[in-house]
Amino acid sequence: MGIFSRMTDIINSNLNALLDQAEDPEKMIRLIIQEMEDTLVEVRSSSARVLADRKAAARRLEQAQADAQTWEDKAKLAITRGREDLARAALQERQAILEEVGVVEAELAATDEHIAQLEDEVGKLQQKLTDARAKQKAMLMRSKTVESRIKVKRQMHREALDTAFTRFEHFERRMDNLESQLESMDIGRDVAPDLAAEISALEEDEKINSELDRLKSQMAGKDDKEGPGAA
Repeated sequence: MGIFSRMTDIINSNLNALLDQAEDPEKMIRLIIQEMEDTLVEVRSSSARVLADRKAAARRLEQAQADAQTWEDKAKLAITRGREDLARAALQERQAILEEVGVVEAELAATDEHIAQLEDEVGKLQQKLTDARAKQKAMLMRSKTVESRIKVKRQMHREALDTAFTRFEHFERRMDNLESQLESMDIGRDVAPDLAAEISALEEDEKINSELDRLKSQMAGKDDKEGPGAA
């Protein structure tokens, strides 16, 4: 690819579109900047060669114009000497040189147009390069900001997890306490039937003792009535 076509592609490209398509925008913009810098060096080198060629063409033009004037002077001299034949020959030489002057002038005009185009393209490329460098700087700042925010988010997430685990442990302890209370209530209910049976047994034993005492009293009273006095 030639210098100018490559430079035109870079200048006419949409930098944002290229970055959107890139897997690594930061790497992509570095490559674009490097390409622009390399192209700018090549274009400036080419401009230097074109300027050197123009100077050479300008010297050729100046020399050709001087030669044309010389042959015109010679034609005038021949006329003053009555040598029209020599004047014709001198004018023929002058005409040939004037044709060369026309060619060199056209070459210079094309060279001037080329130089103007180079200056315009270099200016555009320099502006694009400045924009790309600014975008690179902004991207680096955004990258650092994003990394910092990610670190903060991770730290916040860790703190949130710690808080959540602390709450969970607290909830677990509360559940343990509630379960312990419930188990205590169940334990009381398990021993209640045995205790009631024991109390019932005591009550039953008390009744038997009362009955036994009653019978003993009755029997003692009966024995008193049937003693010696009754005889």
